Amino acid sequence: MSEKFILAVDQGTTSTRAVVYGADGKARHGAQRELPQIFPDDGWVEHDPDEIWAATLDVCGRVIGELDGGAGAIAALGITNQRETTVLWDRDTGQPVCNAIVWQDRRTAPLCAELRADGLAPEIAAKTGLVVDPYFSGTKIAWVLDNVAGARAAADAGRLAFGTIDTFLLWRLTGGQVHATDATNASRTMLFDIHRQCWDDDLLARLKVPASILPDVRDSAGDFGITDAQIFGAAIPVTGIAGDQHAALVGQACFEEGMIKSTYGTGCFAVLNTGDKAVMSENKLLTTMAYRLAGTPTYALEGSIFIAGAAMQWLRDGLQVIDDAAASEALAASIDGTGGVYMVPAFTGLGAPYWDAGARGAILGMTRDTGVSEIVRAALESVAYQTRDLFDAMAADGVSVGSVRVDGGMVANDWLMQFLADQLAIPVERPADTETTVLGAAFLAGLGAGIYADLEDVAKHWQGAAAFQPAMQDAERDKLYSGWADAVGRVRSDD
Repeated sequence: MSEKFILAVDQGTTSTRAVVYGADGKARHGAQRELPQIFPDDGWVEHDPDEIWAATLDVCGRVIGELDGGAGAIAALGITNQRETTVLWDRDTGQPVCNAIVWQDRRTAPLCAELRADGLAPEIAAKTGLVVDPYFSGTKIAWVLDNVAGARAAADAGRLAFGTIDTFLLWRLTGGQVHATDATNASRTMLFDIHRQCWDDDLLARLKVPASILPDVRDSAGDFGITDAQIFGAAIPVTGIAGDQHAALVGQACFEEGMIKSTYGTGCFAVLNTGDKAVMSENKLLTTMAYRLAGTPTYALEGSIFIAGAAMQWLRDGLQVIDDAAASEALAASIDGTGGVYMVPAFTGLGAPYWDAGARGAILGMTRDTGVSEIVRAALESVAYQTRDLFDAMAADGVSVGSVRVDGGMVANDWLMQFLADQLAIPVERPADTETTVLGAAFLAGLGAGIYADLEDVAKHWQGAAAFQPAMQDAERDKLYSGWADAVGRVRSDD
């Protein structure tokens, strides 16, 4: 019998990637393309949906071209995506009504303030597990309907469709035949009741979002239709979808209650599996879906940091003080410390546990002898400090974490991983395949297609590659973190 291949698409914030995997969970071929960022105004972040579509076709075409038998050799396709990023399009033409509003975008902060002032935050938290913040899709949909000419009338007439990026890609891949998402992406809209597993009519009414524009919500592994045969040269079943952080949890095989992964890409996202219990945080963490399989939801606690790898991108492209992110490791290791310099990368506000949309980034504590090395190291250290913020919040919620599995582009930096272990005071485990987000999409597609029997079968394919043990003395660890807390206090807004 010929080998079964799985095609996985990871449509992320800064790039689009496609990888072909064998049933053994090992990557065979991969391709990636950077995604241009659009910044129309202060705190606004957009993407061109047509560029996302073109990039998806490009990277998929390249990896399919590497396979003997082409698309006919692929048994299943999985999609993972930047979550919360919002697209509305015309059902007849398939054309977006405006650019995609990216999850980092803060334009709906006034609407969120209005919702909080109206006393809706407790209801939203109880139903969706989320805080009221511009991060999530619901207020972005409302903004498009209220600010894009003709959008409200078209939505009311049933002509518009809403989707996060997974839904938009699925619509186009299936030739407009399937308008669906999975439970993990739905759980990030601020419109989905994670307990009843359905869209909430009261929240839809409050945000004036017509139910007709919403996608069907399905399991994370299962039938999402088949691709139009003309796109890749053969029809491919789409059998797995999950938002990027949920896919990374699957890719890290964190299937047992209490297991946690932390992904370091554009942002940083720590997700803790809480099993069949939706644990409600008292410390501003999010209660969300881990995944949903065979109709059964598994829940998670999540801490979301908006800027991690994006700080390195800013140092490269904005300040132009490094040639590439890889250069940061040598610079950080070349000095004994930052000399009291802290970077708070609140370029688009602060996420968990602060949820301060008005905060702005700053570099603090500089003197005349502060140089590039100190600034770069401070940027890297900020990633560890922000992660500790999340883990301290989890501890305050009564959750004990013994170790953490890490993934994403930044975890190749050994210096950062050691500093992270030192700040968290727990072992940091790095897998053999650090691109676990796209791997998780492949695992879900494999489950949906019957290539893997169950989660235990999937877990057999996870392999550790390195472990970083905490080595810093508590006094030094806490002194550094105290300086971070002071720096954060200086950039907080009055919201």
